[in-house]
Amino acid sequence: MTLPSRKTLLGNLLSLAALGWIYGGDLADAVRARSADVSALIELPSPVRPAVVLTLATLAAGVVILGGLARGRADDFKGYRLLPILLVGALFVDLLLAESRIPIESTDAASMALQRFQKLAQEQSTLDAVVEDPRVLQSFLEQLGRPPYLVRGEQLAGYTLQVRKDCEGPVQEAPGVRPGTLLYCVAPERKGAWVTLVGLSAETRFGPPEVLSVGGQTRFLLVQPALGEESPEPGNAFRDAEPPAADAGSTSSLQP
Repeated sequence: MTLPSRKTLLGNLLSLAALGWIYGGDLADAVRARSADVSALIELPSPVRPAVVLTLATLAAGVVILGGLARGRADDFKGYRLLPILLVGALFVDLLLAESRIPIESTDAASMALQRFQKLAQEQSTLDAVVEDPRVLQSFLEQLGRPPYLVRGEQLAGYTLQVRKDCEGPVQEAPGVRPGTLLYCVAPERKGAWVTLVGLSAETRFGPPEVLSVGGQTRFLLVQPALGEESPEPGNAFRDAEPPAADAGSTSSLQP
């Protein structure tokens, strides 16, 4: 019985493995995003395209096995070309579709929203104290767009705000707080305020809501009574050190 060359067999195996890994993962993400508490996805992915590609890959694999290997076909059997062609074609379509999209991760989009909110709050702070009025802070939310997270497959309508007072540091744990909530934690005598966000850690794609963190460190920005020349720019103000958890003497929650 004649069999194809090792190069042909390896090409088909690698193509099938790549299709399963790429589009199997896409299909799994699309399914899981519909039931996960929080998904680090800006929009709900469709399961249709990966399902179609995987179906075609299964049919092509059947042609290779039943029409080629089982019948002892050599390299001249055209069925051996189906899996590599499908892989290249599917990736080409992905490339075309990707050109119309903005490649931004949920963590990056959330960080940009934090920076924008911190900048607006900083502009309203005086030389002696940071802004604390929930009504003023609430007005900033409409400029932030939508949170870059899905909750059980649904996009959030907008950011929400929770103001906490008498804090000694940024909030690092916020059980029961909904995703997309900005936590504005004001220090005693309004000498500063820490801004954090409830979403997911940068290393997590699906799971229960938690305070945004990167590498295990809470991602937060500091609002100060006044920005001096020595103060860091908002884009570089994320702290890497892990400060003590914030203590909230009182809490005010607002929704748009």
